[in-house]
Amino acid sequence: MSKICQITGKKANNGYNISHSHMRTKKKQNVNLQNRKIWSSSRNCWIKVKISTKGLKSLYKIY
Repeated sequence: MSKICQITGKKANNGYNISHSHMRTKKKQNVNLQNRKIWSSSRNCWIKVKISTKGLKSLYKIY
């Protein structure tokens, strides 16, 4: 499974490592994904979700 949040749709970001001499090397900034079980009130069951920590935080704010 890919490294994409199933709730927010966040995915990896491209960036640079910059050394002291200002040489740039490419790097990938991955999303902080967590595997969680979330209760679905419409289905009345637990659903396994791969969710980012920011998505998890915003999900708890709603409820």
